[in-house]
Amino acid sequence: MTALRIAIVGYGGAGRGIHSRLVREAGHTVAAVVTRDLGRRQQAASDWPGVRFHDDLLALVAARGTYDVVVVTSPTALHAEHGAALARAGVPFVLDKPIGVDAHEARAVVAEAAATGTPFTVFHNRRWDPEQLTLEALLRGGGLGEVHTFERRWERWRPRPQQRWKENDPAGGGLLLDLGPHLVDSATRLFGRVTSVWAQTRRLTTPTEDDVFLVLTHAPGGGVAASGREVVSRLWAGSVVGAPGPRTRVLGGAGAYVVTTFEQDASPFELFDAEAPEGTLGWLTHGREREAVPQAPGGHADFYRALGAWLRGDGEVPVDPADAVRTAEVLDAARVAAREKRTVAV
Repeated sequence: MTALRIAIVGYGGAGRGIHSRLVREAGHTVAAVVTRDLGRRQQAASDWPGVRFHDDLLALVAARGTYDVVVVTSPTALHAEHGAALARAGVPFVLDKPIGVDAHEARAVVAEAAATGTPFTVFHNRRWDPEQLTLEALLRGGGLGEVHTFERRWERWRPRPQQRWKENDPAGGGLLLDLGPHLVDSATRLFGRVTSVWAQTRRLTTPTEDDVFLVLTHAPGGGVAASGREVVSRLWAGSVVGAPGPRTRVLGGAGAYVVTTFEQDASPFELFDAEAPEGTLGWLTHGREREAVPQAPGGHADFYRALGAWLRGDGEVPVDPADAVRTAEVLDAARVAAREKRTVAV
């Protein structure tokens, strides 16, 4: 495999904490970083000896021959602007989710990339979560029968908000835009097109949404599950949750799939989850009966492995930007539903 030379716009929590780590795991190299922050430049120089630095996107575009693809990890409010600029320059790029603050911005970036023929994908890394891959395998095997309900929670205990743009910037912050894209993308990948949305959002400790609840209705027959009936997805994202609920619960005619903990978040279900044998993830349950589910292989670095294959012409696009546009449309509908206290058709 030929390693990609990757340029990263931004080197903070996402750029360094997520993308840089996965780039290394996938066997690629960070060749350039856009940041003016001296501390982050020092971190990048330590992480990637020989890395080039640029003050802004314009300077990065001018150095086009020194990298193969640009990964945009700037604040959400800048995603559409940065994506459109790279598309106009014909530079292949990856946008961290979401594409923009709304569906209008998302469609504009996709249209710009299409008009210039610029390769472009979206970093929906949670498609490669072990629990997502395991659930997909279980659904394909018919282990749950005909599914009728999907629940997923992304809850944490953070009563004192972090002082960063994600918590405090009304233009692009808040859990609806931070965790909402992951939740909606996971649901639509599993159960297909969303036909209606009901939502409730609150601001408990921050100027942006820190408590989000979405109810999605899916058209029958879509997604991995291809269920013959309407599936309802109930999705939670919260920052002030002292006792997080089960991470994932999927209900079907032949049983349920339950994952009780998620990554490093504390959970009252840890003892239950600790009973799972090695090499398994979650439980297939039938009332009081349960059996451990074999964990499917894969992880987030597979996004970057797929990116390399796609750019070499040896594979499909890791994430179709059209999927991210549909996710943005669902989130737009959720805003209307929460504001007007009604169910909104998508």
